[in-house]
Amino acid sequence: MPPAESQTVPPKIPAPPSLTMFVVVVAGVTMAGAGAVLYFFNPSTHGFYPVCEFHELTGLNCPGCGGTRAAYQLLHGHVVQALHDNALLVLSLAALAGRGVWFAARKLRNQPAVPFLPSRALWAFLGIAAVFTVLRNLPAFHWLSP
Repeated sequence: MPPAESQTVPPKIPAPPSLTMFVVVVAGVTMAGAGAVLYFFNPSTHGFYPVCEFHELTGLNCPGCGGTRAAYQLLHGHVVQALHDNALLVLSLAALAGRGVWFAARKLRNQPAVPFLPSRALWAFLGIAAVFTVLRNLPAFHWLSP
């Protein structure tokens, strides 16, 4: 009889550590830093913020025009002024916050996972942004322009 081969089990290779926590921490620190810069430096008076290339080239307002000023106003608690600067951003942030609460509640109740933003919601937002862009560039809706 041939000699019995050893039946050793190969060592298990440990799974690499998850990068989720690292990404969350880096994103949180980045957002806090950007928020601090935005809080202390008014975009209306400081020129180091990015310029809207669409507005520079066409003279029209894109859906994001006034977004930085709106975020600055929100950080200072001026909701009405933020709505004037970019109503789409303010209302989108409110909707995202509501969706975040809903998503967190589902997670806490151990309910089945669902996408944070389903594709229907993204397509609806794209349509709303297109309508918002057209309206804010019409003279009758000048109050939507920053």
